[in-house]
Amino acid sequence: MIYAQAIAANVDPIEKKPLYHFLHGSQSYSIATIGCNFKCGFCQNWQISQTSMRNGDTLRRQELLPEQVVKAAKEFGCQSISYTYTEPTIFFEYAYDTAKLAKKAGLRNVFVTNGYMTSQALDAIGPYLDAANVDLKSFSDASYRKNCKARLQPVLDSIAYMRRLLIWVEVTTLVVPGENDSEEELGQIAGFLAQLDKSIPWHVTRFHPDYQFTDREVTPVETLRRAKEIGREHGLYYVYVGTLPEASHTYCGQCNELVIKRGFMSLEDSHLKRGRCPKCGMQIPGVWE
Repeated sequence: MIYAQAIAANVDPIEKKPLYHFLHGSQSYSIATIGCNFKCGFCQNWQISQTSMRNGDTLRRQELLPEQVVKAAKEFGCQSISYTYTEPTIFFEYAYDTAKLAKKAGLRNVFVTNGYMTSQALDAIGPYLDAANVDLKSFSDASYRKNCKARLQPVLDSIAYMRRLLIWVEVTTLVVPGENDSEEELGQIAGFLAQLDKSIPWHVTRFHPDYQFTDREVTPVETLRRAKEIGREHGLYYVYVGTLPEASHTYCGQCNELVIKRGFMSLEDSHLKRGRCPKCGMQIPGVWE
């Protein structure tokens, strides 16, 4: 039983999710339970995602009821609640009940998810879910089956369906050397997102050896820079590399004016005027207020 059994409860900058076009500069109350429906060998949170009560999990948890989560979020001055660190569909009922209360209290709700869920699940949470960062791990079904024990198509379907439900979507790809770092595959991911909407922010992030992938090297900076270039070549307006300061800022898609400056997982300065570029007046896609 994992309902209301929080393995983590923290106040994070929204940029840590990462969400760069959603309530920028705000804080998000972030919760998780143990467990995941994927078995990724390169998981960066494997200590809590890959444990289970069936396997004799002994990690310390705290009971945190939905109303307590909302109360804590308000007390800490957060503008949203994020269901994150592990996979929110694992604790869907807990997230759903909390999200309903949060919405009534004037808070936004965020899923940080692998996207492996049914349309029925999205229909249920959709009225209460404001944003999601979906982890698109590769563009190879074989890779999904081998490394995650899952399939690619349901993730692609979820991203598209979230867009139709008017949930703000950003996508993250952990670039793993030797797995999904070829120019061809990065181009396939970028092409898929551009076909949906060229304004979808794409975050390419750096892998470090962990869990079952300790024999791999850290993602070279050159690979991350090239991934950003590939995204732009496919027409994406907003491609971010959070570990590279110069690649985490937001520029206007029309006149290339710097509109948001970021540090590491944080906001340094924003020049937006009601979500618009101060130079040319273009509306920057996102949820800014």
